[in-house]
Formats: sequence, C-alpha cells, structure tokens
Amino acid sequence: MAATNPVDPACVPRHIAIIMDGNGRWAEERGLPRREGHRAGADSVRACVEACGDLGVEFLTLYAFSSENWKRPKTEVDALMRLLEAFLKDKTKEMQQQNVRLQAIGRLDLLPERCQKQLHRSIEQTAENTGLTLVLALSYGSREEIVDGVKSVVRAVREGHIDEAMITPDLFGKHLYTRYYPDPDLLIRTSGEMRISNFLLWQISYAEMYITRTLWPDFRQDDLKAAVADYARRNRRFGGL
Repeated sequence: MAATNPVDPACVPRHIAIIMDGNGRWAEERGLPRREGHRAGADSVRACVEACGDLGVEFLTLYAFSSENWKRPKTEVDALMRLLEAFLKDKTKEMQQQNVRLQAIGRLDLLPERCQKQLHRSIEQTAENTGLTLVLALSYGSREEIVDGVKSVVRAVREGHIDEAMITPDLFGKHLYTRYYPDPDLLIRTSGEMRISNFLLWQISYAEMYITRTLWPDFRQDDLKAAVADYARRNRRFGGL
C-alpha cells in the first residue's frame, strides 16, 4: 500500500537495510529462468536508491549476495556475478550524478577477481560523493562477520593495543565490517518470509522490522515510502517506557 501523505523529515530513518527476497519466485511465476528475476531486481535497487534520496535517508544497506548463496548452482552464481559486474559498470555514472557514495561489506576477497576490480573502481569513483551511502552486502554473513570481529579483538588484545577490561559492545562494534556506519533503524524484508537470514544480527538489535509480501522485483519507490511511513508511526522505546 503506497504512502499517501508525506513523511515528517524528522521521522525518516537514518539507515535502512533491506533483505531483497523473491527474485527466483518472481521469475518462476512468469516461466522465466531465475537469472531474469535477478536482472529485474536490479531495477528495484535503482528505485530504492532514488526513493531514499527523495526522503533524505543517509544510508541504505542491501543484502545482495550472502555467504550461503555460494552453495547455489554454479550456473546461477556465475550469472549473479556477471550481473553484479554489469550493474556496477552501468550504474556508477548514475551514482555520480545522484551524489551516491558506494561502499561494500563482506568477505569481498571471495568474489571473482573481475567483480572485485570493478567494485573497487566504483567505490573509488564515488568516494567523494556526499549524498546517500549505498552499502552492498556481498559474500556477507553476519555470523562470519562476528567471528571475524572476535578475531580482530583478540589480535588487538594480544598486540597490546587494548586491555581485556576495555572490551564493551561499543568497542566490539568498531571491529565489525559495519564500523563506519550507524546501526539500521529500519529493516525491510520482501516476499513475506519471516527470517533474518544471517543479516546484520549484531546491528539490528533495535531496528524496526517491516515485512511485505511484495517480491523484490516488484518493490518500487512507493513501496519503500510506505515502509518509511509505517516506521514513522511507531514509538521506538529502546527498552524504556
């Protein structure tokens, strides 16, 4: 259901995270190969970036490829990697025009070399932009991120940079992939599934959740604005009264 009234800018979430789900089902419903669902989903990315720019959202994190996705058939993974590389090539100029800064989190070294090079190139080309920060979670898994964070803290203690008594939730957060970004205020999941799917488990402790049955390739500006309007009506207490 589309938002019909403008949202008070003071109530707009600073950071939105999205689990983009439903590409495969969208394609299957139309008798198309799964890769066509992923291709159609790229248009929804563009729509959400534009909507976030309109609303004044500062950070948008998209769950683009999970660590578990490597288990999918090689043909599908290869198609996804080609699509990622093409998306970055095609959209970097648009991101420049829209003042969007691109970032990425995850075990990026596992991506194919061509994807890594294009990703780093796109990040460098948009590094000076001051509008929306678009964060792509690629080869990302939250449990893996937390394990990597623990290892980083252990190294810091062993090397004498910090003392064990200094370890707090805030300090630990500085050892995660997301250390440069605020925690998400709003988590959106498309396709109606009621799962977190190993996404930002540490960071979404107090995020508001919005689940929609809309499949990701059908999710557009009005859908995102409806989610933000719903968020704006909520009372966030963070454990208080």
